[in-house]
Amino acid sequence: MTQTIRLGDRVRIRLDAKFGSKEGWYEGTVFRIEPYSEHRSFYWVELDKAAQEALRINQISVLNPKNIQRIGSTADKNDI
Repeated sequence: MTQTIRLGDRVRIRLDAKFGSKEGWYEGTVFRIEPYSEHRSFYWVELDKAAQEALRINQISVLNPKNIQRIGSTADKNDI
């Protein structure tokens, strides 16, 4: 993860093969960030309606930075 993720950012989260048929990328919005260590945090994501229906959950936390990506050009311009 090379981008800084902040509260309110639109993100894509990845569920890997251990999630079976649910494997793939899902979109949502970061609503809470909980520090885990000096260099990592849990990112709590409110999933979009389509993802909620597919996964049957409303929110998910992501720790592995490889499994979360910020989307949208507005947020990217804030880091320049």
